Amino acid sequence: MNLSNENVIHINKNGVQYLQFKKLLEYSDIINHAYSLGLDVNFRTATVDKKPLPIEKYNDAIKNYKNLCETLEMNFINIIKCRQNHTKNIGIISKKINKDAPDFDIELFKEGVDGLVTNKPNLILGTTNADCILLLFFDPIKKVISNVHSGWKGTLQEISIQAVNKMINEYNCSPSNIICCICPSIRKCHFEVDKDVKDMFFNKFKNLEEINQIIEYNAMRDKWNIDTVLINRVILKKLGLKDENIIDSGICSVCNSNLVHSFRVEKEGYGLETALIELKDYQNKEYINETFRTKDFIG
Repeated sequence: MNLSNENVIHINKNGVQYLQFKKLLEYSDIINHAYSLGLDVNFRTATVDKKPLPIEKYNDAIKNYKNLCETLEMNFINIIKCRQNHTKNIGIISKKINKDAPDFDIELFKEGVDGLVTNKPNLILGTTNADCILLLFFDPIKKVISNVHSGWKGTLQEISIQAVNKMINEYNCSPSNIICCICPSIRKCHFEVDKDVKDMFFNKFKNLEEINQIIEYNAMRDKWNIDTVLINRVILKKLGLKDENIIDSGICSVCNSNLVHSFRVEKEGYGLETALIELKDYQNKEYINETFRTKDFIG
C-alpha cells in the first residue's frame, strides 16, 4: 500500500518507510523532514505516565530513530523531543542539552511541552503521535521551524496558534510566509465523542462560520464526530496563514492503521510514529555556544 497523494510522497528506502511533504521538499536545500510509517517501528522513549521504559523497548526505539535519521541523512544525536502532556506549552530551543545523546525526556521539559520552535540549524525537532495531530511549521523567509503535537486537548487550547505566535514574537515571522504541514492523524470520520467533549468544542469554537462542518451529530449512535484538522486550518487562516500554505496529508490514522499507529485501533500497548524537522546548516555554527532561554521557555 502506498500513501502518496497530491501533497505527500510515500518513500520506502532500504525498508525504512516515511512520508515527506511535496511543499517542504521545495526547500530541501534549507530543511529536512519526515513523518515515519509502519507498525514494525515504535518511537516511544517513555511510557504514558513518563516512567522509564523497559530497556529493551527503549533500545528498540533508539534503533528506529537511528534508522530513520540515517536514511534522511540526519545526525540522530541532534534530536530534541517534546515531553508531550497535552499542554499548550511551546519551547524555544537554542541548543541541545545532552552532548552525546538525543534530548529525550530531559528535565527542562518536566512540566510538559507539546511544541518546539527554533531558528538554529542542525537541531532536529521531534514529536510523536498515534491519532493526535502533528504540525510541521516552516518560515522560508526567516528560516524558522516548529514541530507541534496537537491532540484534541491541544486543539481545544489552540496550541497551533501558540506556536505561530512564538514564531511571530520571537523571530519576527510573518504569518503570510509560514507553511504548515498536517501529518497523518485521526479524522472526522473516526473522531467520535460523547456530549461532554462535544460541548467543550462547541463552547470554544461556536463562533466559527464552519462550526456545522466541524461538529456533526450521528443520531444512530448518539455520538458526535469532530473535525480537529479543520479547526486547526480555520484558526490558522484567521491568524493570517494563507490557505495554500496549509498543506494537509489527508491521511486518517484509523483508516490506514495498517501503516500508521493508531491508539483507537491498537488500544493498550499502542505504538507511536514520529515527525522530525531540521534546518540544515546553511549558516555558521556560532549558536553552539548559546544556552536555553529558560526564563521564557514555557508559554
